[in-house]
Amino acid sequence: MTDTGEPEVLFDVAGHVATITLNRPHRRNAISVTMLAELAAALARADRDPAVRVAVLTGAGAGFCAGLDIKDAVAGTGIGAGGKIAPGDGGSLRVSQRDLPTVVLHEIDTPVIAAINGAAAGYGLDLALGCDLRLAAASARLIPGFAKRAIVPESGGTWYLPRLVGWARAAEIGFLGRELSAERGAELGIVNRVVADDDLAAVAAEWAGEIAANAPLAIRAMKRLFRAGLDETFAAHTDHVLLQLRALMATADFQEGLRSFVERREPRFEGR
Repeated sequence: MTDTGEPEVLFDVAGHVATITLNRPHRRNAISVTMLAELAAALARADRDPAVRVAVLTGAGAGFCAGLDIKDAVAGTGIGAGGKIAPGDGGSLRVSQRDLPTVVLHEIDTPVIAAINGAAAGYGLDLALGCDLRLAAASARLIPGFAKRAIVPESGGTWYLPRLVGWARAAEIGFLGRELSAERGAELGIVNRVVADDDLAAVAAEWAGEIAANAPLAIRAMKRLFRAGLDETFAAHTDHVLLQLRALMATADFQEGLRSFVERREPRFEGR
């Protein structure tokens, strides 16, 4: 809970879109042990809910996520306290490696859009990289300052960056550790689109709504195939694609897609 008694992660569903909001604005949404658990639970909840077809991850206030809470770590009460990697416990709370939000992000089939409304630093940048799409406010900043803190990207950055931007650019981003503007992030291929600050929520909602209007079973299957394809040979991957196609062609959504095309109307998919 925050100082005001609110959860550290807010969860809301409207129109097949789940909005997950990091809710420690007084700390620029720096990650606490409690937030780790609540965020992982929110992502898993979105993935389990058949009414949710896409999720938007953003931050409350002026920042997306300032990374691990350094003030808590220095005080000995947060993640990284005493040089420990494991989150430990916050009261009775424990977070296992498998339940870390960045792990959950990679494994769920629900597409996730990062709406980066401010600084995404350290762990916060890894969170954004773990999302499927990244929209950034014009004033947003990407801060890969790991080398300046004598550590490495702890939650997926070393896996995502070379795949997103190539080896040389990943080395540039990681080794130099320079703060990147939203525009530079787009040039490097980290950010899909930069929008005016006041338009970020609306554009994220627009993208989420457009994805949610598509066939949800096909979207989930596509994400699974994208993920599997990272580690498969082409031959093995095409076998998996054919298996997915067989299953999808047996769905009511596939028949609706055909009918809507013939009838020249927008499809109405039900996820079955």
